Amino acid sequence: MSYLKDNFLLYNKTSIKLYDKYAKDMPIFDYHCHLSEKQILENKPFGDIFEIWLAGDHYKWRLMRNYGIDEKYITGVSTNKEKFITYCTVLGTAFGNPLYHWSQVELKEFFGCEREINAENAPAIWDECNEYISKNNVTPQSLIEGSNVKHIFTTNEVFDDLTTFTKIAEKNHNFRVAPAYRGDKIMNIEAAAYLDYLKKLEDLTHTVDSLSALEDALELRLKAFIEVGCTASDIAVEQVLPVYDKAIAEKVYKKAYKGKKISYEEANIFKGYLTYFLMKLYSKYDIRTELHVGAMRNNNTNMLNSLGLDTGFDSISETNSIKNMSRLFDKLNCENSLPAVIVFNLNPKMNTEIITLIGCFQSSELEGKIQYGPAWWFLDNKVGMENHLKDLTATGHIAKFIGMLTDSRSFLSYPRHHYFRRILCNYLGDMMEKGEMTNDIEFVGKVIEDICYNNSIKYFKIAE
Repeated sequence: MSYLKDNFLLYNKTSIKLYDKYAKDMPIFDYHCHLSEKQILENKPFGDIFEIWLAGDHYKWRLMRNYGIDEKYITGVSTNKEKFITYCTVLGTAFGNPLYHWSQVELKEFFGCEREINAENAPAIWDECNEYISKNNVTPQSLIEGSNVKHIFTTNEVFDDLTTFTKIAEKNHNFRVAPAYRGDKIMNIEAAAYLDYLKKLEDLTHTVDSLSALEDALELRLKAFIEVGCTASDIAVEQVLPVYDKAIAEKVYKKAYKGKKISYEEANIFKGYLTYFLMKLYSKYDIRTELHVGAMRNNNTNMLNSLGLDTGFDSISETNSIKNMSRLFDKLNCENSLPAVIVFNLNPKMNTEIITLIGCFQSSELEGKIQYGPAWWFLDNKVGMENHLKDLTATGHIAKFIGMLTDSRSFLSYPRHHYFRRILCNYLGDMMEKGEMTNDIEFVGKVIEDICYNNSIKYFKIAE
């Protein structure tokens, strides 16, 4: 048996009551993830536990590299079973790492397997989980439905095929899947494949040989996204950049359109302007903006060339762009074009700077209009979540917080919502038992239900 108990992460009677009565059974709204909508539609059964658990999950890959595992057991030529056993071996001593908890919970919740994950038990876990998979026809849809997920926002580039979302909707599942509009590949003007990305956009719209033409094409694509249910967008930048005049950004864009090399400084000019343009566009169509800041990407050139993007070689940036964020929000606000924004921060040093800044731009037009997003990526762990709640309650307001997400490529990641819910209930339950807040458990429970699900439904304009 594993170390997991029913009251895992719940350290007093009040927190247990809060979780059991108000949090545990709330539906899940996963408003930011990287699942494949095509995989959801195709709904092919998984072949083994490796396919569900390890394929494509760079969180787990990174942990194995930190242990010193050879790449052949991570993304290389080893068999699925060898890779699985290697991961279990590594996880057995990863005390305090969120994967140590998440993986154990995933085995229990999805496969009924309660063996403790370590090298000794790895072969038996492999056999037990694979037997379950073969007997129960485990598919993407079954995992979603079994996790009580009601809404999923995938993350899609502006030129992605949207017909998949229509086909999923026609299936009348008890969950809905919609795209979040993402312009990152159009924003990253210095990328070697930039002209290829523009060509994909042109194929769906029209020639984009000027910045105005590009803007028109991006608006056309946003309208297409909205037609299939889109109410959210996503922008990911290492830092928020100054907003340059359109004429300056135009020169950079035309240079790139002609296939000329773009300097770091020129790229920042274009990115700063396009961030502003996109957020103004999202305001026009009442689209929520998920703004991710603080990731320093692709640090290891050799591994980037070998494995490509999003394979576990990003890190936390030290860049402080709070002044630029202030000026961007203020410019948009003065133009009556500041959209509802969720700011996801990756550098914990910036928590209170960002929370206090967003408090300067709230509006009665939408409760919690500017959100401080949940603990994300490298902060998506027990310590990060606890610090997030402490900073949010100390300098913001928790009642309108839209809660957790998975930010994952794995269909087994939904227990992360329950992980967060346990930490939330323990945090509030601890204050209640210490006499630091009301002891009206029903009143507090309603706030917890809102954070778990109801706030996000309202925030993203979902009709139920």
